[in-house]
Amino acid sequence: MTDLELFWPDPAEHWNQALPLGNGRLGAMVFGGIGTARIQLNDATVWSGTPGGPAAALADVLAAGAGPARLAEVRTALLAGDHRLAEKLLMTFEGPYSQEFLPFGDLLLTLDGAGDYHGRYLNLDNGIIREKSTVDNRKVLRETWVSRPSGTVTVSLTVTGGALDAGLALSSPLRTVLSTADPGGLVLGVEIPVDGAPLHEPEVAEPLRYADGPVDGYDPFGVLALRLNTDGAVSAVDGRLVVTGLTRLLITLATSTSAADHWTGAPGRTRQSHIATATGIAARAARRDPAELRAEHEADLRPLLAATTLRIGEQRGGVVDVAREVLSGNNEQLTATVLFQWGRYLLAAASRPGGGPPANLQGIWNTDLRPAWSSNYTININTQMNYWPAESTGLSECHDPLFDLLDRLAVTGTEVARELYGARGWVTHHNTDPWGYALPAGMGHGNPSWALWMLGGAWLVQHAWDRYEYTVDGDFLRERGWPLLRGCAEFCLDWLVESTDGRLDTLPGTSPENLFHAAGGSPESLTHSPTMDVALIRAVLTRCLAAAEVLGLRQDPVCLEIDSVLPRLRPLPITAGGWLGEWAQDLPEVDPQHRHMSQMVAVFPLNQINPDDTPELAEAARNLLDRRGNGAMGWSWAWKIALRARLGDGETARELFLEASRPFTGDPHRNAPVDGSEWGGLLPNLFSTHPPFQIDGNYGFTAALAELVVQSHGSAVHLLPALPQAWPDGAVTGLRCRGGLAVDLTWQDGQLTQCVVRRLSGDPDRPIRVRHRDRTTEVRLDVGASARLDSLTVR
Repeated sequence: MTDLELFWPDPAEHWNQALPLGNGRLGAMVFGGIGTARIQLNDATVWSGTPGGPAAALADVLAAGAGPARLAEVRTALLAGDHRLAEKLLMTFEGPYSQEFLPFGDLLLTLDGAGDYHGRYLNLDNGIIREKSTVDNRKVLRETWVSRPSGTVTVSLTVTGGALDAGLALSSPLRTVLSTADPGGLVLGVEIPVDGAPLHEPEVAEPLRYADGPVDGYDPFGVLALRLNTDGAVSAVDGRLVVTGLTRLLITLATSTSAADHWTGAPGRTRQSHIATATGIAARAARRDPAELRAEHEADLRPLLAATTLRIGEQRGGVVDVAREVLSGNNEQLTATVLFQWGRYLLAAASRPGGGPPANLQGIWNTDLRPAWSSNYTININTQMNYWPAESTGLSECHDPLFDLLDRLAVTGTEVARELYGARGWVTHHNTDPWGYALPAGMGHGNPSWALWMLGGAWLVQHAWDRYEYTVDGDFLRERGWPLLRGCAEFCLDWLVESTDGRLDTLPGTSPENLFHAAGGSPESLTHSPTMDVALIRAVLTRCLAAAEVLGLRQDPVCLEIDSVLPRLRPLPITAGGWLGEWAQDLPEVDPQHRHMSQMVAVFPLNQINPDDTPELAEAARNLLDRRGNGAMGWSWAWKIALRARLGDGETARELFLEASRPFTGDPHRNAPVDGSEWGGLLPNLFSTHPPFQIDGNYGFTAALAELVVQSHGSAVHLLPALPQAWPDGAVTGLRCRGGLAVDLTWQDGQLTQCVVRRLSGDPDRPIRVRHRDRTTEVRLDVGASARLDSLTVR
């Protein structure tokens, strides 16, 4: 199969034109060019904050009066209809804010001479950027990749037809406390802020605050180390390196941070040890042959990127000019093919086991000291969307860092659940970070519609069950999934309160991030049992029971509690207007076209509503989507595409995709209003933007495109359930399905022509049901076996 390469003829003039590389921990944005070429550097562990931050914030909130007694007052006020008092009391539960993901450094490469630049090529099948140029009549090839095996950002430059001179400089926007340059390389030591306030908290006096030393034993320190290997002469001049007379140059760059030690649970190290670690990693790589490093990198990444493919139309490989063939809108089928692999590539680059924390709002790429929304983990949709394609598109291992974060939240969130709400289990709210921030954010003035939402963990933990359903990995379920699900279920059980009608409610509850008009006309957020709350709690409880069945733990006391609670949860509501209701009562939305589809979590990803099993609710969900309308920003488009796919509406899904994949023509550096009144689009480097840039849209497009061609959430693997008529030809290989399955299929002229099902794991005695239109077949397969299902194809 020919590799898929994206092409940009010119170097980047700004960050939104630069191209991303990554190995799950190190991120690089490659600008390219001849004279001065910038590579902006990130490390996924470089965040403001300290390990003790979450506990200190909880102590402050408790000292201000928040806790179970005040929660009782909130509930009393709400039941009495006193929204102002309830809101005032509940605001005291808000801590400050989660911390910020920060840029780490910049590598500047200069080539002396003049010439012609022939473009940047990003290979989406091996994660390597090629740049070709002619400088002083010499041909120059520069290849850049970020290697997981070597742990380095690697740049290999070769010159044919003569020699050239080059320069290298390393800098950081953070507080630099060490800078050395010698013929062996460059070392930069930086201190990282111990507190970082988001842009939406402008009143914070010191938005990026550094410490004068370790904080409670934690030293906020990081190192960038560069080593090189060349046939040229190397000298250190004014803190930079000058290389003269080179025909080959290998640059390797590595990092080491105190935050990484904390993330992995390793003992904290001295600054000198961090310097030695980063320098040693870079030096070992620099001593190796570039071809060997390249081959090692490809052997690690290529199988992951090749695990699943999607082709809409005739072209899957070759060189694709991004501006002319993707952003122009001239070839929507090629655009869909590219964006499917683009999202997979970005997840493989941003999230790998044993690397760093999970992909954040910008993956692992950020150039701003105060990024929008702190480039954090926003867990009322955005972090979840980042990982929607992990299991279905053959990137299961990329899911692991999210479970590492969940393990941490299960610890910090246990303290918050107990001290703030008097509840068992663990809880987390709207925002979090690698330190495990689990409190409500908002500094006492954040609107409850987003800040005071207690079920962030209840949504995140669904990913643990998804991992099991796709992989049928009993060890994972026993060791990680079950503790997470059980702890979250305990909180959900304790969060519910009995209503006068005998139902069990969440009180207070909000529906992220919409408001309703109260009886007096005022916009409000606090009520009881929003649909999203009920859907998520039902999912947590039912999946906890399902996990217990698998593990033989059905008599666990928590399961017995769940048995008595499930029948008392409120049913999903349909409004008088015929759409899926957002709240337990039929309340008028402040924004009927709101960008969030919070109640639609019951459709996707939870599958509590689908056309086969709940047709009336499915129709109400369609009506809600019609009411909300199309457009908004990347992540909202992606969710709407996935929702339309689940409801079998491929034509509207395509319309949404065409909107979402158009180029963004506004100012990408200006943060648009959060209300969705200004539509987003794709940036020149194909990043999805609101603006600001948020990577969740890119990941969401990949997951949503997969849903158009194969779905496995029901009792059967459903082939081509929502294929748009304008995409009559295509193929997929290795698309993953629940039950430990993979599917290959092709279609022509809108007709399924071939289907092969493989069992990768799971129970060989469990029948596999496969459905296409009105045909269903059933097979049994041993692990490792496959079957071609000719009975489903149309000849």
